[in-house]
Amino acid sequence: MKYVGVDLHKQTISVCVMAEVAQKRKVEQRRSLLCKDVQAIRRFFEELGTFRVVVEATSSYEWFLLLIEDLADRCVLAHPKKLRVIAESKHKSDKIDAQILAEFLMLDMIPEAYRPSPRVRQHRVLVRHRNRVQRQITKMKCQLRHKAAGYNADIVGLFSTRGLIHLAKIAMSHADRFECRALQDQLEFLQQQLKAADQELRVFAQTGPVAEREARAILATVPEVGPVTADVILSETADVRRFRGAKRIVAYAGLDPAIRESAGKSKQLSISREGSPLLRWALIETAWRLVRKTTRWRRLFERLWASTGHKKKAIVGVARRLLCVLYAMLRDGRAYRLAAH
Repeated sequence: MKYVGVDLHKQTISVCVMAEVAQKRKVEQRRSLLCKDVQAIRRFFEELGTFRVVVEATSSYEWFLLLIEDLADRCVLAHPKKLRVIAESKHKSDKIDAQILAEFLMLDMIPEAYRPSPRVRQHRVLVRHRNRVQRQITKMKCQLRHKAAGYNADIVGLFSTRGLIHLAKIAMSHADRFECRALQDQLEFLQQQLKAADQELRVFAQTGPVAEREARAILATVPEVGPVTADVILSETADVRRFRGAKRIVAYAGLDPAIRESAGKSKQLSISREGSPLLRWALIETAWRLVRKTTRWRRLFERLWASTGHKKKAIVGVARRLLCVLYAMLRDGRAYRLAAH
């Protein structure tokens, strides 16, 4: 059995092949290959015989695994942040990184990362694209409000039909009017993009497997969780059964409090903010809506606010509790009940 560590970059990959000889780890060969020369990469791995391969979970690993996974005895996806020995090394190069990966693979010490299924990857692309478009729309609206405010003419409902007529009648300078029209054109284009993204997500949802449709139906029973929030939760968490408990999914969302401990003393810090920022944002936004519109969640918020003395800490606590409830619902296939929290 050969063990292959791959240090993957945009233009090149560095490969280190190791094997165990007389109970010692030995480097058999090193190669540097161009990413665009996929035939040479495929040929190199075909000539290895039986092997296992490890590559870090960078943004561009998928094409490489799809290229060689049918040849490998096992493909391992390494978690870059947990494999700190590479990141913190003073003597760092592509060759060294590939060798460290190969050695850790031989020792079965690779901290593995989750590899999403093709459908989950497509779902994430659509959901994250929609989120980017929505953020750009918000940015355009803020710029237009700022432009109107510069003439003391900002009003409520500026982007309604009446508000746009009002915006067109503001006596602006030639430069400001030019910029205002450009911003409105961009806003109109982005709104069309948002509608297209929403339509694409609706079509995508209709083609989902039974388990995904059941998960959507379960989330639909939760107050203030609409299709947009459900899409974020499902795409970012994928199959919740991959988490061994509520604490794991809370940590994945970055809502777990960081702790610094030394000499028997510990101090609780702010949340870790690890994992998916989009999931964390969606949960906190949903928590605010629940607090405003439901009695039980508002009582939880007020209790946390009284104990912490901070509004933001309290809403994070509500979001964390909400995620635990959603996790239990999706894991057990149960609809939302008030008694659940």
